[in-house]
Amino acid sequence: MDLLLLMLLVSQPASVNLGMKCPLNFESQDGEKPWNYYSPGDHFIGIVTTETTSSPRTLPFNMAPSSQSRSRTNYFKQLILMFAVQMVNKNPQFLPNLTLGYNIHDNYVNALGTSDALMDMLSTGQVNVPNYSCGRKENLLALVDGAKRETSIQMSTLVGTYKVPQISDAIVSEALNDKSQFPFFHRILPQKGITYSAIVQLLLHFRWTLIGLFTSDTEEGENFMRTVTPMLVRNGICVVISQRFSATGHTELLRDAISKWRQVNVFVNYIETVNVWDRIQTLQLTFEGTPGPIERKVWIVESIEYVILARWDLCKYVHSISSFAFQEKERPKDDPFETKLFLQMEDRYFHCSFSKNTFSVKGRKRCTQKAPLEPGEERRSIWIPFHLHLHSVIKTLAYALKAAYSSRSRRRSKKGEERLGALRLLPWQFHPFLEKNEFYNLSHWKLHLDQNGEVTADMDIQCLVVSSSMRLIKRKLGSIERQRLIINERALSLLKLLNRSLPQSKCVENCHPGFVKRAREGEPVCCYDCVPCPEGTISTQEDTETCTKCPDDKYPNKDRIQCIPKVISFLSYEESLGIILLSFTLLLFLSTMFVLIIFIKYRETPIVKANNRDLSYILLISLLLCFLSSFLFIGQPRKATCLLRQIIFSIIFSIAVSSLLAKTITVVLAFLATKPGNRVKRWLGKSLANSIILSCSAVQIIICSIWLGVSVPFPDFDFHSQPGVIILQCNEGSVVMFYITLSYMGFLAAICFMVAFLGRNLPGAFNEAKLITFSMMVFCSVWVTFVPTYLSTKGKYMVAVQVFSISASNCGLLGCIFIPKCYIIILRPDLNKKEQLTTRRNVEI
Repeated sequence: MDLLLLMLLVSQPASVNLGMKCPLNFESQDGEKPWNYYSPGDHFIGIVTTETTSSPRTLPFNMAPSSQSRSRTNYFKQLILMFAVQMVNKNPQFLPNLTLGYNIHDNYVNALGTSDALMDMLSTGQVNVPNYSCGRKENLLALVDGAKRETSIQMSTLVGTYKVPQISDAIVSEALNDKSQFPFFHRILPQKGITYSAIVQLLLHFRWTLIGLFTSDTEEGENFMRTVTPMLVRNGICVVISQRFSATGHTELLRDAISKWRQVNVFVNYIETVNVWDRIQTLQLTFEGTPGPIERKVWIVESIEYVILARWDLCKYVHSISSFAFQEKERPKDDPFETKLFLQMEDRYFHCSFSKNTFSVKGRKRCTQKAPLEPGEERRSIWIPFHLHLHSVIKTLAYALKAAYSSRSRRRSKKGEERLGALRLLPWQFHPFLEKNEFYNLSHWKLHLDQNGEVTADMDIQCLVVSSSMRLIKRKLGSIERQRLIINERALSLLKLLNRSLPQSKCVENCHPGFVKRAREGEPVCCYDCVPCPEGTISTQEDTETCTKCPDDKYPNKDRIQCIPKVISFLSYEESLGIILLSFTLLLFLSTMFVLIIFIKYRETPIVKANNRDLSYILLISLLLCFLSSFLFIGQPRKATCLLRQIIFSIIFSIAVSSLLAKTITVVLAFLATKPGNRVKRWLGKSLANSIILSCSAVQIIICSIWLGVSVPFPDFDFHSQPGVIILQCNEGSVVMFYITLSYMGFLAAICFMVAFLGRNLPGAFNEAKLITFSMMVFCSVWVTFVPTYLSTKGKYMVAVQVFSISASNCGLLGCIFIPKCYIIILRPDLNKKEQLTTRRNVEI
């Protein structure tokens, strides 16, 4: 019924009063008719562009938008589209048996103009009645969306109902990525937000960590703020001034923030439909009301298109304006688009008519192409590469259309059909062949796929620098290639020559190497204090957040900016301490050797024969070996020396103390044996002394064997005990076993001391009990002092303490026991007689 009613209405004369409250009799606002360009073809491509500026006045429903502010630059965009379609039709490799037509409309930057253009393209007849065919039979194959971002969703909603593929040649809203709502939308350019990471990389490179963030007071501006702010925070960039601007900004909202954060010299702007100079004017009013000098500011915007025209009166506080543009591929010299076209060509190449049908696009001038467009030279012209990507869009459609028909031909061949191309391709059949989206291969821009399979692009960073003469100088500041920032150092050098070096925008000065950042409480993370790196760490870069620990074999220098090798330390023969200990040990060794020679020479004298001559020889030889064992402690620790030195020292020292214990017991037993009726005499003899030495030494040998079986001593490095020093030492393997051996020697010494102390007053001129008592006092004093001293020292001084303790204790034994006897043998031979040995004194024990 609805369709029948529409047919009846269309069949009525134009003069009949339809009784409509709002008849569609559009009238132009300024006398200049809206227009569209049209060319016939086998398949039509609908193109919706934005070539005029929206009127600030509210448009009534029965009036067409104004076209008096048509932009020359955007007007030229239509010529490129027409010329691209014409070149595809002339090239047989694209569509040999088909031609493309076009229907180009302007939407006048408003929803009414967009709906008007879409209704005209979706209506196949002369009137704008969807789903009703009368007269013109063209079917829309695809829609090229060259409109502004805010109208793309509106267009996709409508054409998606008719399953018409929509190709956008602009960076549109991310909402269109939802295939469940917009299945026929195809993106040929990178997603919105491609510049976000580039902005962050640019800020990080120049260390602009304190910035202002401005957006439009729109939904897109809110999305920008919501997306970019977390990216900046994750990279340590502080947004301390954040403002969303309406069409008329208010300076009082910014004055307090700018007065507080005067260090902010970089502003990141997201601008949709307003000119960047309007934003700069708002900030200029704020700066003029702020006391004190104001440094020129750096502005970062997404696109250069907003900053082409400059107002010199607004450059007072502008240092430079940086923006992003897609990089172009190198084109061959014979590229047919490397040419110029006439700017005004309606009269020459198009026949324009004006439809008066009730349901037609009233007030719209339809210009049908009547002659091919020709390139040429003329004074009023513009270079084509400005909109060269539109040619790539048309080529992509042509290749996809060719692939679609080729696929249909193959299917018909399999079925044995002979009619090729009898049925024209429908939009929904054409849609799957656009899914591959190979525009990035045909585009004159450097497009490629990222790791997620999404289209992305290499970009140039353009910089408009305000010179001292208030002129704009355009330079390429750098580029983003494969998502990596590359800075043009020549451009930076030129800025220095122009006395326009890029300003700093940070809260504090850089932390120098050797220091680390420490956040200030209650302030943004970009505001911090610089403190020296902790002990053992360095920092080699400015503004580091953590210091790096040096390897174990290195340590920080004084400034803590470099790790230098540590010095290897051990008790060597060449250093003073080693020479002193070596000399002292050699002197004691020679002294012991001298005493041994005297005892051997005077072995038949009473004083040598008294108290068991063989035990004296064993003790002297043990002392000699103990002095020699000290040489194992001096010099670079090696596997053999570490294995032997504690074991040999412990066993030899145990033999020495055991011989003293045997001497003491022999003295006591000898005195007891002289008493009548005492049976101790049968115990006297060499067998008792040898048994004491062997049994006591065997225990120490067993302890050392267990030590070697549990954990063998080995050479080791101590990296941490002393700063800047690597201590080369012997690791004892088992500290417990080391102290067990020392404890056992202390136990023997204590037993020897107690027995000697009890027998110190026995009668006899040659009683050694007193001498052994004194020697054990010296011995125990040395080793009791050794333990805390040994534990409190590190490195070579620990070794020196043990060598000194060995020499001192041996010296005590040698001096207290043998020096008095040597004195009698050499200087008082009159006392070295048998009569002295038999002298008695009545002293109680």
